[in-house]
Amino acid sequence: MTIKVIGAGFGRNGTLSLKQALERLGFEKCYHMLELSLEKDEDLAWLALARGEPVDFDKLFEGYQASVDWPSCNFWREQLAWYPDAKVILSERDPEQWYQSIMNTIYQSSVAMRGMDDPMMQRRSRMVFEVVWDGLFGGRMDDKDHVIDVYLRHNQQVKDEVPPEKLLVFESSQGWDPLCAFLDVPVPDEPYPRVNTTEDFQAMVRARMSEMTDSADG
Repeated sequence: MTIKVIGAGFGRNGTLSLKQALERLGFEKCYHMLELSLEKDEDLAWLALARGEPVDFDKLFEGYQASVDWPSCNFWREQLAWYPDAKVILSERDPEQWYQSIMNTIYQSSVAMRGMDDPMMQRRSRMVFEVVWDGLFGGRMDDKDHVIDVYLRHNQQVKDEVPPEKLLVFESSQGWDPLCAFLDVPVPDEPYPRVNTTEDFQAMVRARMSEMTDSADG
């Protein structure tokens, strides 16, 4: 099995919806932050990549045909070099809305995980901070202009460097048609997935926090 689709768009650009859409179109499975396995030391592989060290993508992506979201989107160039026949999807949205979504969801969650007693949560948080919040954004998440500038420069680099025939610039609001045309697959007779809104994410985090508190109290 090999990676056929590389998601180059940052998280909170409809990447979980895109994951579900790609799997519905037959690109199973699709790697996403939610798939990251600490038991398989995948966090160590992403940390190695962030430090400029080589990684065996075939081992890291065993069982997957696509990748989206952080941390993998940071390394779209490395993936494309390893899988030169893959196509690239750049998910994007209004930068201001994207920034607000980041700050109201996954950044808050990462900060909360860093302060937890659970060593696995701390380990996951360490990887996210080193690869994303500190590594990519320089630890300046409260500087909106800086964060948006990083976002826009990343997107432009993808557009400039990926051959046009291998690249789809995509917003989830566009639905199935451009995605299916790009991947040369039939359009499903069902709505395009719409999941993981800010409200969905916050509710999920509250539920997980409650579960962890109940487990600790028990």
